[in-house]
Amino acid sequence: MSKILVTGGTGFIGSHTVVELYNAGYEVIIIDDLSNSNPKILDQIEAIIGVKPEFVELDLCDEAKINEFADKHKDISGVIHFAAFKAVGESVQQPLKYYRNNFYSLINLINAFNSSLKLVFSSSCTVYGQPDVLPVTEEAPTKKAESPYGNTKQIAEEILQETCAVTPSLKVTSLRYFNPVGAHHTSLIGELPIGVPQNLVPFITQSAIGKRGPITVYGNDYNTPDGSAIRDYIHVVDLAKAHVAAIKRLESDKAESNYEVFNLGTGKGSTVLEVIDAFEKSTGEKLNYTIGPRRAGDIEQVWGDVTKSTEVLGWKAELGLEEMMSSAWKWEKYLKENPF
Repeated sequence: MSKILVTGGTGFIGSHTVVELYNAGYEVIIIDDLSNSNPKILDQIEAIIGVKPEFVELDLCDEAKINEFADKHKDISGVIHFAAFKAVGESVQQPLKYYRNNFYSLINLINAFNSSLKLVFSSSCTVYGQPDVLPVTEEAPTKKAESPYGNTKQIAEEILQETCAVTPSLKVTSLRYFNPVGAHHTSLIGELPIGVPQNLVPFITQSAIGKRGPITVYGNDYNTPDGSAIRDYIHVVDLAKAHVAAIKRLESDKAESNYEVFNLGTGKGSTVLEVIDAFEKSTGEKLNYTIGPRRAGDIEQVWGDVTKSTEVLGWKAELGLEEMMSSAWKWEKYLKENPF
């Protein structure tokens, strides 16, 4: 049974990926500094899979600590690297915070394992900026990022690609995902933002349950069917399963090169207003929303071509928008009854 290190494993996508790795027969060890997650998630994972995963509280920006960790864990066969700051709006306000954390953590991780590892990197569709052609394929040129967060993903991919070019022993898969939403079907894990949510769906669910005020739709004058921005939303469980597929591909040495890139999405774009409508239809809850100005760092529309992920990675999203919304709402109701 291979042991996989999941950095940021108590976070939203990380926790779901830990569950899917266990379901696929892997042993997992989690590193997280808990700066944007809750240690109770470890108990929630245990309630789902019946085992509490091994956990180390560690800041990957601490070079000495990650080196010490790597020396003690020679049996790790692969790494899935989620640990990063991720809020677009905050990155615009605090760019140095994002550059320091997201780069140091990645570089320290590679160096700690002597550049000899199988690594799945958590990238983002933000590397495409506002694409010239939609749906956007992996071959589309990256554009100047609209936010420091997006720039960290672009530069991190460049760091990995250039390091792979001179380090044959380093094998990397960058997964460029679109907008992960939803929650596990048990309602035991889901998105758990600290403070005011920066993303649409947790703000929707918190607004619906009375924790927040009206939802603000940032812009209704975009060149889209209803004027609101378009994104490709993907269920977090589908996304987690894609990381398992990526690790399996790296382990089987099927990669065409030691650096590969895949889009992860549904291949379909939905407007903000369509997401609101899907939530109302799937839950029976009426939402209160207002229209506000466009938000700095946001792009107009993006959704992915996922043909390569289907044909090469052997993965495809299965859950639709209403399932995403209903599971997110069940998670929010669980949190109300079981506050963290």
